[in-house]
Amino acid sequence: MGHVDVRPAPPAEDLPAPPPRTAPPKWRAWLWVTLSGALGVLSGAATFTVGGYVKLSNNVKHETVTQKELGGEARPQKISKALNVLVVGSDQRNGANAKYGRFPGERTDTIILAHISPNRDGAVLISFPRDSLVPLPACPAKGNLPGQRAHIGMINESFNSGGIACTWRTIEKLTNIHIDHFVKVDFTGFKAMVNALGGVQVCLPQAVYDKKAMLKLPAGKQVLKGEQALGYVRARYSFGDGSDIGRIQRQQMFLASMVKKAMSGETLTNPATLFGFLDAVTKSITTDPGLTLGVMKDLAMSAQGLSAGQIRFVTTPWRYSVTNPGRVEWVQPQANRLFRMVAADRIAKNVKSGEQKIPKSQIQIVVRNGSGQQGLGTQVAAELEQRGYHIVKVEQAPRPYAKTVIAYSANGESRASRLLRELKKTRSRLVRTATTQTLVLGIGADWKGLKPPRTLDDVEGFDATQDSCTAS
Repeated sequence: MGHVDVRPAPPAEDLPAPPPRTAPPKWRAWLWVTLSGALGVLSGAATFTVGGYVKLSNNVKHETVTQKELGGEARPQKISKALNVLVVGSDQRNGANAKYGRFPGERTDTIILAHISPNRDGAVLISFPRDSLVPLPACPAKGNLPGQRAHIGMINESFNSGGIACTWRTIEKLTNIHIDHFVKVDFTGFKAMVNALGGVQVCLPQAVYDKKAMLKLPAGKQVLKGEQALGYVRARYSFGDGSDIGRIQRQQMFLASMVKKAMSGETLTNPATLFGFLDAVTKSITTDPGLTLGVMKDLAMSAQGLSAGQIRFVTTPWRYSVTNPGRVEWVQPQANRLFRMVAADRIAKNVKSGEQKIPKSQIQIVVRNGSGQQGLGTQVAAELEQRGYHIVKVEQAPRPYAKTVIAYSANGESRASRLLRELKKTRSRLVRTATTQTLVLGIGADWKGLKPPRTLDDVEGFDATQDSCTAS
């Protein structure tokens, strides 16, 4: 049986150099503003005075998207009564946002498709990785935007080329899901919503210092307010394995915590807090003209029984591109199977959390690369994050490992057995003196990889009850 060194991590200067990056980190808002505000929270709007309701209505900005811009009769047919909302995070960097870096125009690195069941008893949020290399459709020029020719490119190019209409058209083309509305949010709006809730709780396994995200936080449980929260969702290289997929998971967990806070009695039963949050939400969003505050309120009233456990987060199944380093490709047929289930509203029944005893999001892993292959630790960590595991950090082993081993304590035995079943040619080792639930995956020279995903359960999401603190 192999051996895994469970001593403290080596000093930073002994760790391998990070792989080259193709672009500087950009902001992901991962804001489910319409749903976190509307599903459960906007139902409280009915208690406000007419004047308050009018104020909220006047806060919302609208942008018209025509049927012609979306492709007219070529659009996907709507085959269920579910509601599909496209959510994008905008990082237009002027005015109050200029301190995050200057560039002309407006960009989005956050693209989420929120699906709400016809009976308003379930919701699924599908995240599309920013680095996805996909077929992009042609879009006409609009205003100061040049338009887009049909080509293979990054999924977020559509917003830069043709705005929200082009992004809407792109997601419909890629998923064959009919989208009903869109919501766009920016930097300042995100901070205002977090502040209106009195902050959002997160749990950090280790201290973080990230100059680019203007973030310095100690380890442990803490409540983040506007500027810190924005830095938390923007940071990339100072957390986990530094991958974009790892950031997606962290942002989804932040949203889960935000949803729980917004749907709690602490918010719903306090008129001042509730109105402050609704005021921040409505000031922060731009929607299509059809998604009015009245529509949001009606949606919320019909979804009052929706719990955090019925709100699920998933990421489009993906893999690293072999032909285009630094990019990802969607895994087929899993991705299209997911999209078909969403279009037909069969998602709640067919996408499950897998083994319910211990959700993968609650299994923390330290990946230690002793294989002798530079960068393999980061690659393995990203693959595990894709399947829903929580990566604490990636580090270089103090010496080469001949065999791949999962080291665990008595408290982590059930977690180790679950991870063991997904890996090829791997063994486990009990460290009797350890007490942590965190696993240490020591990658050896015999590393053979993960077993191929068989179902969508192998590319697992999580529900809104599971945030960074429940995963600790």
